[in-house]
This record gives sequence, structure tokens and C-alpha cells, in this order.
Amino acid sequence: MAILKILQYPDDRLHTVAQAVSNVTDETRILIRNMVETMYAAPGIGLAATQVDVHQRIVVIDTSKEQDKLLVLINPEIVTSSGEFSYEEGCLSVPGIYGKVQRAESITVRALGSNGDSFTLDASGLLAVCIQHEMDHLVGKIFVEYWSRLKQSRVQSKLKKRQRSVM
Repeated sequence: MAILKILQYPDDRLHTVAQAVSNVTDETRILIRNMVETMYAAPGIGLAATQVDVHQRIVVIDTSKEQDKLLVLINPEIVTSSGEFSYEEGCLSVPGIYGKVQRAESITVRALGSNGDSFTLDASGLLAVCIQHEMDHLVGKIFVEYWSRLKQSRVQSKLKKRQRSVM
């Protein structure tokens, strides 16, 4: 397994729309294992393939403290949503930046698992937020883009300044 490089906002590749996975193969499962290792090492609770510059509709999530409740979503689709929930989010592609985003409180998602079988999952609270956040990556949207232009500009300036100081 390998730790993959996570793209950092405002990298344009984060805005690439992911393509559907037509067939779950051994190569797909290797990518998933690498994404899981990368997510846990970061550490994070979710990672979309787009964040590691692979533009396929694949998401891995584990919101458990013990890191023992891995959820793999291939070609996820939200089939129902209800309620509203505001949660302070962060993102592995936007390190050190946190802020509230309004999302659906409860969702039902349909996806394929790593074995290629279709399943449906009802989620609420943090899990629902995480699924919606990661699915945004698959359509090229970053959580900070829910904020005002001014706040987005401040985030970009802060991250660019941080990147210059590292170089």
C-alpha cells in the first residue's frame, strides 16, 4: 500500500469532475486501499479520489474514533435528503481551515461497495455531513466555496502565504 499525495486548495485539479467507475476491478480495490491508508495517515475521516488526483467517483469515510467503521462509496448518489444541519467542517485539501457549512441533516445514499455490489445507506449527523462533503469533491466543489467571496479570498491568501513559507 502507499500514501498518496493530497492535492491542496486552490489547485485547479480539485475542480475536475470525477467520472463514474464502470467496473470495480483489482486496480480499483488497490486505489481504495491506498486512499484508506492516506486518509488514516493524514489523519482524516474522509477522502475522495479527486483529492489524490484520481478523477473517479470513489469516496472512503471512517468517522469512528477507533478507525474501524470504514465506508467505501463507489459512484455514490444521494436519493433522498431532509432537514438542515450546520456543522464546522475541515478538509485534508484545505489544511488548518475550518468553518460552518449548511447541509442536509439526513440522507439516503446509493452506491457500490468495494466488491462491486450495490447498497443503500441511511445516514444522519456527522456521517451525512461527511458523505455530502466528499461527494462535493466528486463534482469539483470544495467546502470553502459555500462561503462568501471575501472569506474564500482570505483562505486562499492564507494558504498561499503558508505554502511560500514552506518553500
